Amino acid sequence: MKIACIDPFDNKIVQIIRNNLPSDWSLALAESQSEESKIAVLADADVCFLMAAPLTQKLLEHADKLRFVQKLGAGLDRIDLDVCKKRKIRVAKLFAGNSVPVAEHTLMLMLSASRQLVWLDQQTRLGAWDKESVRGVNQQLSGKTVGIIGFGAIGRQVSQLLSGFGVRKLYFDPMRASAGDESEHKIEYQDLDSLIEQSDLISLHIPLLESTRGIIDATRISKMKKNAILVNCARGGLVDEQALYEALENRRIFAAGIDAFPQEPPGDSLLLKSRFVTVTPHCAGATVDNFDAVAKRAVANTQKVVRSEILPVGDEEILWS
Repeated sequence: MKIACIDPFDNKIVQIIRNNLPSDWSLALAESQSEESKIAVLADADVCFLMAAPLTQKLLEHADKLRFVQKLGAGLDRIDLDVCKKRKIRVAKLFAGNSVPVAEHTLMLMLSASRQLVWLDQQTRLGAWDKESVRGVNQQLSGKTVGIIGFGAIGRQVSQLLSGFGVRKLYFDPMRASAGDESEHKIEYQDLDSLIEQSDLISLHIPLLESTRGIIDATRISKMKKNAILVNCARGGLVDEQALYEALENRRIFAAGIDAFPQEPPGDSLLLKSRFVTVTPHCAGATVDNFDAVAKRAVANTQKVVRSEILPVGDEEILWS
């Protein structure tokens, strides 16, 4: 069994993958991020373990032996699923595989944006020391209303982490949670626009689909509170960047924490020009602590595929039925 990886993994992560592979499996790594290098490593691979690198039609056309793609996370929007369906290549995701690190990162961005952490760090290093001007602007989390858009594994983990902060919690999800789950999380269901209008902090945890692309558009941004903070640790295509930038610069909303961009790396994204945005390189789920469990699940799913067994509920996308 030959496993191919086309992501530029850190050596520690590569070693974790190797440590979890059966002794008769091999691991092949792309030598660079060039298309040629990825084609070379996929050419005779049986399986691809994939994190964030795009798996395009051209790459798949050169992967004649490929029969299984294991996404080491939940989002499948960078995989050409039409080609996989045509070729009957099985595709799996890891449901809730990174919910804890993504939720922690989300909370970090909420707090960082509320307190202008990055900007204050920069100003302090430059010699500024004006805490009273900060007192007139910065916000605390306690007492606020937090709206969670998407109440799957990550959204629920965010809700759990917020439990000790003294906030009111709202959520929207196309599939409403049970009354028992709502009671356990002490969270209220709202339709999307009502949630946006009521929330001081809004956090996105939904997949990028045609139905969700641009879901946070200029109209919805205009409905946010003036002190509102938007956090996106999901997918960049969910948010109209131009509208968000204008709202921030015109002080229509307070701040944003952004981990995902429509184009990655973001290049000349307007959001990089705003001091009111805290940005990270789509790394919310990226912790070394979490990866051993990810690798173990990826190997277990691959073994099930080899035996033609059904994968765990939530992990597999059935693409050829």
